Amino acid sequence: MKSSVRINRGVESLFGTRDENIRLIESGLCVHTQLVDNNLEIEGEAQNVNRAEVILEDYNTLVREGHVFTNGDLNSYLRVVTLDPEVSLRALVRSGKQRNFGKKVLAPKSVNQRRYLEAIERNDLVFGIGPAGTGKTYLAVAMAVSALINKQVARIILTRPAVEAGERLGFLPGTLQEKIDPYLRPLYDALFDMIESERVEKLLERNTIEVAPIAFMRGRTLNDSFIILDEAQNSTSEQMKMVLTRQGFNSKMVVNGDVTQIDLPNGRRSGLMDAVEILKGVEGISFVQFDDKDVVRHTLVQRIVKAYERYNETIGVNRQLTLKLGEPAGEISNGDAKAEAPAPAPDTAPQA
Repeated sequence: MKSSVRINRGVESLFGTRDENIRLIESGLCVHTQLVDNNLEIEGEAQNVNRAEVILEDYNTLVREGHVFTNGDLNSYLRVVTLDPEVSLRALVRSGKQRNFGKKVLAPKSVNQRRYLEAIERNDLVFGIGPAGTGKTYLAVAMAVSALINKQVARIILTRPAVEAGERLGFLPGTLQEKIDPYLRPLYDALFDMIESERVEKLLERNTIEVAPIAFMRGRTLNDSFIILDEAQNSTSEQMKMVLTRQGFNSKMVVNGDVTQIDLPNGRRSGLMDAVEILKGVEGISFVQFDDKDVVRHTLVQRIVKAYERYNETIGVNRQLTLKLGEPAGEISNGDAKAEAPAPAPDTAPQA
């Protein structure tokens, strides 16, 4: 089948740098395109051509309405709409505007990011698991800020393990808060990106926003709160259970982590990996698995993540780290069963 869509404005934006956007449409929908006098000719199977037409018409409508695509946003949107036929380009672009993220207007830039935001809206406990740069922390903080601004919660609790990434920094100078702040800096960065700095300082002073290490969570019950546990792969099983049981009434909790970057001492089992196995299938809990296609940082980061995955698969390191979230707990291959088998004595499980 062959069809044609007229592109009156925004041809440069549509094609993108080195035609990367139009190539994404071609590869994602298995069609061939050619620009002839501002008409984009599309050729391929009828279903795919029709899908391409709908996407391009949405693009035309958005451009006519004055929407400007910048910083690779269109490429990110196209990755979503070419993979998920249920999502329209117009709905995806406008979805971010329907949420109040403080200073930011955000829209999901991949299929899994969209599932992640929807899971947070629907469920009281969500696990976001995947490599660096997939937006797990940033989007969780955005949803927390949105909930606070819209008075759905009374406070935000941001926590993470104070574990050094393969280094020994020794004793840090200053007060207790000054000692732990370096470990919590990524959470502060996301906050300052969403809310004006003066307002963040006031919210921190009033404890409306609290940023603290996991140790400060013990013994508390967190009602009317949006709780985010970041870098959860560096929590122990005991810490993970303790944090998960802090959740009170009218509260949401988001747990994020990357099981390929565990910095726990040798012999310590990651609490995130245990939680995924133990809580699989529990009603009210959602698991969202990100992969290298969801990386929204520099394109080189995506290639780095993919290269490490290939390397780990080659040497077999990923046997213990692979999380098959869609399978029942009993359906584990022999190789995985050996990797996941508990050690005969506590705290002696092999470290990935």
